[in-house]
Amino acid sequence: MYDKITEKDVKRMEEEIEYRKLVIRKEAIQDVQEARAHGDLSENFEYKAAKQYKNQNESRIRYLERMIKTANIISETSEEDEVGLNDVVSINIPEFEEEETYKIVTTVRANSLKGKISIDSPLGKALLHHKVNDIVRVKVNDTYEYDVVIRKIDKAQDDGTDELRKY
Repeated sequence: MYDKITEKDVKRMEEEIEYRKLVIRKEAIQDVQEARAHGDLSENFEYKAAKQYKNQNESRIRYLERMIKTANIISETSEEDEVGLNDVVSINIPEFEEEETYKIVTTVRANSLKGKISIDSPLGKALLHHKVNDIVRVKVNDTYEYDVVIRKIDKAQDDGTDELRKY
């Protein structure tokens, strides 16, 4: 996997693992036992749904544990005048005469629909460590690239409200 994550991401993953093991696991096992008590398992939808929920929880626990084990831990710090992790960046795209605002986040918190782009995305990579008024070339692939101008950088602190991506 080798996702780039911060110490805060690791802490949140560990908290989720603990919650899933101590709370959800117990509930899921109890649901399976209750559904099993209803009789014929071959036609018992409750039993199948309870087993599926239990298995999904166990899968999420394994995923998070593997993510932590294989992650590349990165620092959240950056210079005061340059784009860094968890900063909100306003850019201008001259080609389309558009202004857009994005929050630069780790891969596990990326959500383009909410304006949160990964430091591993083409735009995220291009913006990192640049300053206001820099013209930055964003290379999407071998045949397409475009320029953006950084208009504003808000040094937003990570408030922990960005949810981790679900798989």
